[in-house]
Amino acid sequence: MDLYEIRVERLGTIAEESERQDLSRESTTMEPFGVTSDRGGRTPQDVSTFQRFSVDTNESLTFEPCEDLPPSPTGAEDGNDEDNVFKDEGPESEIVTIRNRLQGKVAEMESFAGHLEEIFLTVEENFGRQEQHLEQHYNDVLQTLSQRYDERAAGLEEEKKGKLEALYSQLLACGRAMDASKELIETAQEIYRCQDKRLFLKTVMPTIKRIEEFAKEETDLSVTTHLEFNTPLADLSDVKSMMDSINIVPAPSAPVINPQMPNSATQTSLRVCWSLFSDDTVEFYELYYRPVLEDALADSTCAAHESKVEVKETHCTVTDLLPNAQYELWVTATNTTGISPASEKALYMTVPSPPVIKQRECTSCPEAALIRWESGNTNPVDSYTVELSEMSPDGTQSGVTESIVAVPTCQCLIQLQSGRRYLISVRAVNIGGPSERSEVLTVSTTGTFFHLLEDTAHPCLSISEDGFTMFYGDEELPISAMALDDNTFARCVAVLGDLIPVRGRHYWEVEVDEGTEFRIGVAYEDTERNSYLGANNTSWCMRHILTPSRHKYEFLHNGWSPDLRITVNPVRIGVALDYDRGTLSFFNVDLEQHLHTFQSNFRNYVHPCFSLDNPGALTVHNAIEAPEYTFI
Repeated sequence: MDLYEIRVERLGTIAEESERQDLSRESTTMEPFGVTSDRGGRTPQDVSTFQRFSVDTNESLTFEPCEDLPPSPTGAEDGNDEDNVFKDEGPESEIVTIRNRLQGKVAEMESFAGHLEEIFLTVEENFGRQEQHLEQHYNDVLQTLSQRYDERAAGLEEEKKGKLEALYSQLLACGRAMDASKELIETAQEIYRCQDKRLFLKTVMPTIKRIEEFAKEETDLSVTTHLEFNTPLADLSDVKSMMDSINIVPAPSAPVINPQMPNSATQTSLRVCWSLFSDDTVEFYELYYRPVLEDALADSTCAAHESKVEVKETHCTVTDLLPNAQYELWVTATNTTGISPASEKALYMTVPSPPVIKQRECTSCPEAALIRWESGNTNPVDSYTVELSEMSPDGTQSGVTESIVAVPTCQCLIQLQSGRRYLISVRAVNIGGPSERSEVLTVSTTGTFFHLLEDTAHPCLSISEDGFTMFYGDEELPISAMALDDNTFARCVAVLGDLIPVRGRHYWEVEVDEGTEFRIGVAYEDTERNSYLGANNTSWCMRHILTPSRHKYEFLHNGWSPDLRITVNPVRIGVALDYDRGTLSFFNVDLEQHLHTFQSNFRNYVHPCFSLDNPGALTVHNAIEAPEYTFI
């Protein structure tokens, strides 16, 4: 009985059992739990018990009583109370449960039978290939023997032809000798019968001479050709080898290692897959791998250490690897006959390390945030994914996380909603998959937030650790001690702020000291570093000057200032920048007093700028919601 017949028989058994259970349930519905028409007597106790079946690992079908089913109830003592039995829904629900279990088992059996059928087909295909392999060997042996037979037959034919030709030549020589002898005998007889003595004497001497000459010729009457045929031993060693190879499994061919699948790696592991020709028999595989070093590409003598792992399957997970590293992998197959050639080498990548967010370079405003980070990996990555989730007012994290994928560089400008708090993290992505999240950055969109750009600060300026306060000391540095570059302010003791490049409204405040001369405003990123703020057409600022008689304030752009007088010295100055209206306004925050407004069509994005004209300090306050009076 083959597998298919077994499967049909067992499925039939399952169907019969299911039908039996259905009939039992129907009979139970018609006569609940075996209640007979005898209303006055007790119900019989031989009611059939429901059974459930299970399937073990070897596909045997076993039936066992259902222990959780309560025994069949007895009939009511009052025969007219039969309908009360239906009020108990417990046993009926148990019946439905058992039936559902039975149907689930039937589905499992069908699935298992389908799996066995697949195995049967696979085994049948393997036997078919083995049969073809055996038939091919048989045909090869027959072809080899046929060739040897043809070669031997051709050799015997040539030998036979040579022997016959030699015998025929010897036979012709004997015939010629016999003809000559016969002719001499006949001539001698004619001379002997001759009656004429003179004629006898005349002819007898030449005849005798001919007979003497003929007698001198030796005729070889032995057979010079050997009658036996040469029978050399046939060399059938190759045929024997072919016959022996029928029972020998051939060595496997080289496996084919698959290219790396996306999301198939972690930071320290790789999942590698390969394939093999279906006719090959393999006992185990050996996977070799080693990291690809940049030095090793240029110098073959600096090859990295080679590792090996032995597996039974056509896939393997390699662990204890370096993050964001490129690995070279190849695989061989082994059976009882030998080892296959190595597959072609494939390059796999582990997942990158988490990026490192540069908090001092992240900026925001009520509508957006600019996030900057470092890769944190020596090898380049394919892209980055920025993930953000909103924080609820009670400080808990929202369950919804948005993602911005395929970010090509180490910065991303994210559009946000005003007056919210967000948790933002970054992942690095390569073909192996995404890295772990970076450290989470909290971003508030209540106002504009930025840090001071230390690479633009004059050498005499010092920036506080939090990046919001600038100091100008009493000691002047010598020119030789000043490390100046093209981006550093050289003449004006100033520094720029890293304002987010988003058009709209921005607001920040600056805390000043009455005894400090300062310049506060905005400037283009390419503003002249050897010029004072406000003295050119690329910067706008409010200047404070100390005179013997009073505090003087100027609002400078391109060296020009309107004639204004401020009576109350501001201690906290608000700066409001409106790209849409083209305005830059200054306010005395304590008095909510408007000081001055520049009108300008800003052609590019500007940065906050701060300068100290004498020793002192300035403190920037940002991430502040703009007061209502600033953008009226």
